[in-house]
Amino acid sequence: MSIGLSEQEQLRRESLKQLRALGIEPYPAEAYEVNAYAADILANYEVDKTAYKTVVLAGRIMSRNIMGAASFTELQDSTGRIQIYLKRDELCPGEDKTLYNTVFKKLLDIGDFIGVKGYVFTTQTGEISIHVTEFKVLSKSLRPLPIVKRDDEGNVYDGFTNPELRYRMRYVDLTVNPDYKQIFIKRSKVINTMRSYFDNQGWMEVETPILQPIHGGAAARPFATHHNTLDMPLYLRIANELYLKRLIVAGFDGVYEFGKMFRNEGMDRTHNPEFTSMEIYVAYKDYIWMMAMVEECLEKVAIATTGSAVVKVGANEINFEGPYEKLTMYESIEKYTDIDVSDMTEEEIAVKCNEMGIEIDSTMGRGKLIDEIFGAKVEANLIQPTYITDYPIEMTPLAKKHRTAEGLVERFELFVNGKEIANAYSELNDPIDQKERLEDQLKLAARGDDEAMAMDDDFVRALEYGMPPTSGLGIGIDRLVMLMTNQSTIQEVLFFPQMRPEKKKIEMTPEETELYALVTEGEQYLLADVKAKLTDWSNKKWDTTLKALTGKGILKVAKTDDGLFLSQK
Repeated sequence: MSIGLSEQEQLRRESLKQLRALGIEPYPAEAYEVNAYAADILANYEVDKTAYKTVVLAGRIMSRNIMGAASFTELQDSTGRIQIYLKRDELCPGEDKTLYNTVFKKLLDIGDFIGVKGYVFTTQTGEISIHVTEFKVLSKSLRPLPIVKRDDEGNVYDGFTNPELRYRMRYVDLTVNPDYKQIFIKRSKVINTMRSYFDNQGWMEVETPILQPIHGGAAARPFATHHNTLDMPLYLRIANELYLKRLIVAGFDGVYEFGKMFRNEGMDRTHNPEFTSMEIYVAYKDYIWMMAMVEECLEKVAIATTGSAVVKVGANEINFEGPYEKLTMYESIEKYTDIDVSDMTEEEIAVKCNEMGIEIDSTMGRGKLIDEIFGAKVEANLIQPTYITDYPIEMTPLAKKHRTAEGLVERFELFVNGKEIANAYSELNDPIDQKERLEDQLKLAARGDDEAMAMDDDFVRALEYGMPPTSGLGIGIDRLVMLMTNQSTIQEVLFFPQMRPEKKKIEMTPEETELYALVTEGEQYLLADVKAKLTDWSNKKWDTTLKALTGKGILKVAKTDDGLFLSQK
């Protein structure tokens, strides 16, 4: 048997060999055509029993109840679970009972994929089931699934609930916790509803580069890479804004894109370094028009996803039916802090931040300081959909100057349940103004702001050819899905969230275990003192064991002026 495999894994590999010895290929190449699904059978059999006289379906064995010459088993396909019934003498009408007695009873396990052919019937206890006349092994599972127990009321016991394991092994999570599939089904519905709404308006879905020579369109730290053939740096996009605006310059009236964005920043319950954003740009519109469009779109999304414009999110009921409340950036800060920052200088705002205990640093300009106050004191209060409008010009280098208010831009962000889910502008289309503002961003970068925007000369050149009045919008799809599915962490709505490297279990011999137990994490020990505790060890045993542990990267030896010290690596 292979070293490092559990007893269950060893037994399953032995079953694999025995299946092949019987002439059964556990991983057949040919297609297995199905004509029925569990959910459809359970929902419609009583309506029309004649439609299910011959069914073929495939799925994973999830439970087994073997009763001698007959067995009941639960089969799970992509739509749900259904009970199947197997009878030895019907599966094996001749003298040879190997298919049932050996293959099904002894060599198949929970987790294996099989295909079954048979007819639907109702058991004496009233459960809709499939009477199997043929079955075929489709895939042998070499690792046992976690056994999740459910009682008659549907309560779950011994569930696969550890978040780190669930996110790291989503393939196991969605197998044994199939209810979580609804989150991702609703995620697809959110995106498809928005796409359908945009398409019906005549706007076109497009694709723009993910690898970009300049990280523009947002204030964020990028992931950097290098293209060997061109011998030039490239960045994973932090936004697709500047490329979509180029298409407005090119003459399209409306373009949108659902795409992955990448920001080399922190991770928490609402941030993942890779996330999905939808950005849309419509010519001859402004941010006031965009507010009405967002309200109409999100109400449709809520109804399509949850059946109502009012969505339950934690303890709150969020109403996505417009119109939404509107507050300017300055009004919102004054409302929740009693401080009017509208006429304050950068230095005065910094003083206020310090008085409120908001952590700041010297790289932050006036706009960043205002944003810090807003994030610390205002955001959490914005539960119902609320537009925060009219931002200071320093905060938004890509938005058009406000038509009436000096020092502001025509921008809004939509906040729901204390988090921003949408950002929109009346887009800046004055190329001279745009270049000056990007130059101001370069000054912030020189001060050490690693989120400042870079200069994009080609984008400025595109504006010089003329871009019509345009309104643009970005929506964070992951956060929107969190709202529509009542989830509190972004990891729950991503199939494969970013995770720290998995800690591998390292096998140790009894001697290695004994030595390792003497070294506490975070402590250093004189090598001679540790060796002295192992009074029955020979020098050879000590040297061999120490060398093995340092070679495996478990322990390390460091030389100092005071001697050799041993610690965990």
